[in-house]
Amino acid sequence: MAVPKKDQERITYAWMYGSQARKDGKERVVPEYWQELSDAWVQGFDGAPLIGTDKPKVIRSDMEAEVDEAAVGSPDAGT
Repeated sequence: MAVPKKDQERITYAWMYGSQARKDGKERVVPEYWQELSDAWVQGFDGAPLIGTDKPKVIRSDMEAEVDEAAVGSPDAGT
C-alpha cells in the first residue's frame, strides 16, 4: 500500500526524533506530539529500521554541530 509523500515524511521524522531521544538518554516514552506516529517513534528509539527500508538510517553525531544556531545564524560568517 502506497503512503502519501507528506505522510511518509512525517513517519521518517518521527523515527528520527525517536532515534535522537535514545542518543540523548531520554526515556522510552513517546512524546505527546508524536502519539499519532508512535510506532515509527518507538522503532527509531529501539534502533529498528523503518518499515519498508532495508537498514536503519544513520543519524550522524556531528549533524547538530552542522546545524546549530551559530552555523545557520549568519550566512556571511563563513566567508
